[in-house]
Amino acid sequence: MKKKTTALAAPFGIWMAIFTIVPIAMVLWFAFTDANGQFTLANVQEIFAFDPSKGETLWEDSFVSTILYSLWLGFLTTVISLIIAYPLAFSISRATERVQLTMVMLVMLPMWMNFLLRTQAIKSLLSESGLLNQFIGLFGFGPLEILNTDAAIVIGLVYDFLPYMILPLYSVMVKIGKSEIEAAQDLGANTFSVFRRVVLPLSVPGILNGITMVFVPSVSTFVISTLLGGSKRMMIGDVIESMFVGEAPNMGVGSALSLVLMVLIFLCMACTRLVDKSDDYEKGGLTL
Repeated sequence: MKKKTTALAAPFGIWMAIFTIVPIAMVLWFAFTDANGQFTLANVQEIFAFDPSKGETLWEDSFVSTILYSLWLGFLTTVISLIIAYPLAFSISRATERVQLTMVMLVMLPMWMNFLLRTQAIKSLLSESGLLNQFIGLFGFGPLEILNTDAAIVIGLVYDFLPYMILPLYSVMVKIGKSEIEAAQDLGANTFSVFRRVVLPLSVPGILNGITMVFVPSVSTFVISTLLGGSKRMMIGDVIESMFVGEAPNMGVGSALSLVLMVLIFLCMACTRLVDKSDDYEKGGLTL
């Protein structure tokens, strides 16, 4: 049985080796070597370098500020997505089976469209002559200058990654049976207590999975910020891209940036796991 299981897992192992382990090894190689292939820390040191004589500061005019800026927008995107997705996912999970299938299909429908086309659509909606400003203009307001701002980037990020928050939440909430909720109500719990002591703890795995699936790509994206934010401020994904395909490529610094971003994302993911107390329900830790 073990040999059969190993054989079935072999294709996955080969896939992981080629498309995960090898790329990470290449990133590590370029991050810690110079043009001659010699070991160096110069690439990593350049990320934290700044020139005070030119008025530069570590927090405003360096790669560090770009990383923090990307983490902040990723955090905002994740929080907003969670606020929107949680009640929507719960409503879908409580609907009839036919309605659930329809709603899930509608949630997934934008994902069938090309990522770039979705972002261009948001750009058209938010432009000065877009549908949003045309609608606001009917009431004598506007036009709103949203495009080429941080708000436009966050709107685009939320639109593109919202399904990745809804689907994990829905997949967990649909398993919460009516019996658990009814039992809590029979024991005298009001609506808020049912949510706080039953629904929320049981949905924690979906929340954590959704946070991971939204936060990671929103921090490292490099298309949305360029199209919706203009050239005023770049996210870390744009900087990394420019280090590989820009006018002045520097694969060493680009790899070092990728490595730093990878470590930060792993740390953020580890922090989310620390708050996972979903097993308390199974261990009898939840009381009404």
